[in-house]
Amino acid sequence: MIDFIIIPSAYQKKEEEETNLLTFGTNQPDISLFLFSVKVTSLTVLHLSRTGSHLVKRDVSCSGHWTVYGSRCLLFVPRAMTWAKAEKNCLALGGNLASVHNWKEYQDIQSLIISQTQRPQKAWIGGSDAQQENIWLWSDGSQFLYTNWCRGEPNNRGVQNCLQINHTAMKCWDNLQCRYHLPSVCAKPR
Repeated sequence: MIDFIIIPSAYQKKEEEETNLLTFGTNQPDISLFLFSVKVTSLTVLHLSRTGSHLVKRDVSCSGHWTVYGSRCLLFVPRAMTWAKAEKNCLALGGNLASVHNWKEYQDIQSLIISQTQRPQKAWIGGSDAQQENIWLWSDGSQFLYTNWCRGEPNNRGVQNCLQINHTAMKCWDNLQCRYHLPSVCAKPR
């Protein structure tokens, strides 16, 4: 027997409200007869597993080791690699190196890294000015409007075309030569 809660987004309850747990047998529920009249635009499926006397709730809208933050799934990749290899790795996992569009998204990335490493770890995200100097682009194609550069950055000292985060105690951004090996943060839509 597997326990699931299926919640269409339009009907999601507030965290403190009671949600009914539905218990289904194998290959159940069978709703194939009703699919012709259902249009699902967004769905959250929560997988519940019993560990001792505790009930563990896990959001499975981001698969594997990805973690839900807002409308995105984020993944911290601790294996150090070049910026290009990190982007290729994220693409193979269905995402891109993370883009950052506001302070909240940057805080989400910080929270993810700290949850994995217990400290602010330098890491690649998806910013690069390799195509044209001083024109920063996100590898996912989104607009590069929000920045958190360290003082005096980007400085392009020694052809630095890739964006690393957590450069100083200020946890700000630095441009760095893309050939350096760093951990990375991938992102994909939920």
